[in-house]
Amino acid sequence: MESALTARDRVGVQDFVLLENHTSEAAFMENLRKRFKENLIYTYIGSVLVSVNPYKDLEIYTKNHMERYRGVNFYEVSPHIYAVSDNSYRSMRTERKDQCILISGESGAGKTEASKKILQYYAVTCPASDQVETVKDRLLQSNPVLEAFGNAKTLRNDNSSRFGKYMDIQFDFKGAPVGGHILNYLLEKSRVVHQNHGERNFHIFYQLIEGAEEDLLRRLGLERNPQQYQYLVKGNCPKVSSINDRSDWKVVRKALSVVGFNEDEVEELLNIIASVLHLGNIQYGGEDSGNAYITTDTQIKYLARLLGVDGLVLKEALTHKKIIAKGEELKSPLNLEQAASARDALSKAVYGRTFTWLVNKINVSLAYRVTPHTYKNASVIGLLDIYGFEVFQHNSFEQFCINYCNEKLQQLFIELTLKSEQDEYEAEGITWEPVQYFNNKIICDLVEEKFKGIISILDEECLRPGDASDITFLEKLENTVGGHAHLTTHKLADGKTRKVMGREEFRLLHYAGEVNYNVNGFLDKNNDLLFRNLKEVMCMSDNKILTQCFDRAELKDNKRPETAATQFKTSLAKLMEILMSKEPSYVRCIKPNDAKQAGRFDEVLIRHQVKYLGLMENLRVRRAGFAYRRHYETFLQRYKSLCPETWPSWQGKLADGVSTLVKHLGYKPEEYKLGRSKIFIRFPKTLFATEDALETRKHSLGERERERVTSRAVVVQAWWRGILACRRAQRRREAANTIRRFIKGFIYRHNERCPENEYFLDYVRYSFLMKLRRNLPKTVLDKSWPTPPTALIEASEQLRKLYMQNMVWSYCKRINPESSPTSPIQLFSKLCFEIFKNKKDNYPQSVPKLFVGTRLNGEEINPKVLQSLGSEKMKYAVPVTKYDRKGYKARPRQLLLTSNSAVIVEEAKLKQRIDYAALKGISVSSLSDGVFVLHVPTEDKKQKGDVVLQSDHIIETLTKVAICADKVNSININQGSITFTMGQGKEGIIDFTSGSELLVAKAKNGHLSVTAPRLNSR
Repeated sequence: MESALTARDRVGVQDFVLLENHTSEAAFMENLRKRFKENLIYTYIGSVLVSVNPYKDLEIYTKNHMERYRGVNFYEVSPHIYAVSDNSYRSMRTERKDQCILISGESGAGKTEASKKILQYYAVTCPASDQVETVKDRLLQSNPVLEAFGNAKTLRNDNSSRFGKYMDIQFDFKGAPVGGHILNYLLEKSRVVHQNHGERNFHIFYQLIEGAEEDLLRRLGLERNPQQYQYLVKGNCPKVSSINDRSDWKVVRKALSVVGFNEDEVEELLNIIASVLHLGNIQYGGEDSGNAYITTDTQIKYLARLLGVDGLVLKEALTHKKIIAKGEELKSPLNLEQAASARDALSKAVYGRTFTWLVNKINVSLAYRVTPHTYKNASVIGLLDIYGFEVFQHNSFEQFCINYCNEKLQQLFIELTLKSEQDEYEAEGITWEPVQYFNNKIICDLVEEKFKGIISILDEECLRPGDASDITFLEKLENTVGGHAHLTTHKLADGKTRKVMGREEFRLLHYAGEVNYNVNGFLDKNNDLLFRNLKEVMCMSDNKILTQCFDRAELKDNKRPETAATQFKTSLAKLMEILMSKEPSYVRCIKPNDAKQAGRFDEVLIRHQVKYLGLMENLRVRRAGFAYRRHYETFLQRYKSLCPETWPSWQGKLADGVSTLVKHLGYKPEEYKLGRSKIFIRFPKTLFATEDALETRKHSLGERERERVTSRAVVVQAWWRGILACRRAQRRREAANTIRRFIKGFIYRHNERCPENEYFLDYVRYSFLMKLRRNLPKTVLDKSWPTPPTALIEASEQLRKLYMQNMVWSYCKRINPESSPTSPIQLFSKLCFEIFKNKKDNYPQSVPKLFVGTRLNGEEINPKVLQSLGSEKMKYAVPVTKYDRKGYKARPRQLLLTSNSAVIVEEAKLKQRIDYAALKGISVSSLSDGVFVLHVPTEDKKQKGDVVLQSDHIIETLTKVAICADKVNSININQGSITFTMGQGKEGIIDFTSGSELLVAKAKNGHLSVTAPRLNSR
């Protein structure tokens, strides 16, 4: 092991077990520093991985790195998170025992990133299928969703998990990930309504405001400014340099879709998030009597719409509380402080329950679905990513619960890696050097012991009648456990300690150090109560997510719910049971500095973490004990092929078989010990030598098996070659017979059909027909035809006549009736030619374009217009632009030609009807523009004057008008300008000029100026 490790390590040692002075903390720190300076952030203590957060991206997480660690023995390559991942995976596959990876450390040490790397490793290296790929994607994409709703920026970490997460990854018998399940613990709901200076609320609020589309924000009633919301300004930190809320929003929206959220669920989820922000902006005023009333009705309107509740009922619930006394319901008004607390309690309850719903929804998406083709039982690898030990300037109920959780995890670590080691060796009769360590069970008992623990005292104070308060809780704490060595208060402390403690604080001496907790808010946070009438409002919500979060059955249950601390204690106990039932692996994360700077190594801070992570104790145990141990049966089953006496099977006692095996392998007495049921190997190098020998043996056994398989393959090959030879001989005989018959037929080809020539004649006929098929004439005018053999002359002539008749028939069928000189379209084109040929510039461009019956179908014309026309048949319709007589403003219109008149339409209104009999003429310019004028009589009072129109299909439109109105000779093609009547005896002028592009506008002289490019010079 030493040579393999040294070859891959430039400075220090890659396993602390190899330190010469393994009991020296200074040597431990120096080795850690050397590796950190060289960006070697991973180091082993036996099988425990120590990880130092580099605070920068390292190129050690590529797919090539994953392949390097895939299926490789744990100690054969340099330390890495992938090695731990692969070792757990292979142990699960080979030993069929569930695994768990416990990731621990301070906030900001890199626990969340470590869990991500493990998930990515399994997603890339495990077997895949379409179904498995879907599960992999959902496992990976569940991370950004949970981080958005459960992580926040704190003073120590820009992406701190504000909830605990345990994830089970389920694998099928092939080793492919097929499902997962997530347990969440103690979401920090108080962050929704309050943040310390320099901290932020949960990421999702900022992502929504910064990244959402304008339409979505408008629908949610939000502004793109986090400073507008009271729940987002407490920490005075809306922007973080390391966080891009806008791009993270896109990632979260995509992740929600991948995980399985439909659009309706996403919409309702965002409605809830927006409603929390609106709740925070509700302001109260006070009446003379002291009762509170809401001064921001706008927020109530938004809340009523977003939550799907009655606004008036919600408004009353936020200013009154419902009391049930002797079966009678009473409503009591709230004062300003109580109303603000009720509002904040509702916000926390809505967000907290929505987060729980979110986790359950993800679990449904990740659930392992058993089919008739799959096994019910799935192996599991658990990942524990839970909040690290926290010490802030102000520590409250949340920090108390978080640090209690870390005490339990430390206790588990002690039991599984320190105490269990010693117990196991003693049980096996192995003598070893005892290691002194601090057992923190005394602290766990102080917190959780029944009747006398801090949680029990807190619950009792919350439940007792009378004027219970945070101060009375502190006093009861002093009276009950005041003499405990690991607890003190301001009252019980000495003079020196009192100077750094507040009167409302108590201090716990944790395994990681001393922490002062301020009792203010302990009772409220532990009760975590929500007024009954607020629950009733939420139960009546139309939002489907809220109806699942607030169950109506909850209103009927008069039993007082468990306190928050008790719930957390119970869930933590269940978590410990889960972890104890699995084979553990450890990743111990270390934060190198508080400033989150790359390359900075704060020795004081790291030394403190090394101490409370128990790394030195773990190292001493590893050096005092044995690096490897296995049951006799497992060890013998794996390595029995290395000894002739144990291969292929051992008939005697297992202990004797293992003893025989190790003697054959040459183990020295100091390298191993034999216990009652296990073998213990002290040095990893001994184990690796055995593994190398096993690999060599496998190759040797493989060669023998290959020889046996080869001899059998030769027999099968010989038999198959014989069959192939027989088939080739048969094909040769058949080919010779065919050639013989063909030659004989050629000799007798001029004779009458007989057995000697029938094969040849049939072949000649077939060849001619195939040749004819490939060379048939393509057109009626093509007279070519292949020359037939003598015997087929008559048949060939009949085929030629039939084929030519068929071609003529097909040609006639394809002729278009519209191509006839007498067709309406041809007559229409001829008339157009007579009117515009060499007179209108854009006539040549209209020739290739076919004229159509109409430019507007029935759906594009308003039904009311068709109803107004009555029985008049519409012959043609085209969209046009009409220019007002005053100002020449362009307005979109439709021109409809019926059998009696031309009608100008604006949407559903008939704006003007011009009878064909009253139409005096039509004027148009000679340029390429589409402007034309319909002249009407000035004495006709129904008409307001001549009509100026523009059409994109000018040639077609004017020809249609001329035909329908029988005014073919009334079309005037003018050069320069057109004069028209504007009404009331006034005249207007349209000036036409050539230019680079088409432009229609009112000129300074009051005329309508039309500029058109000249397309054709006459």
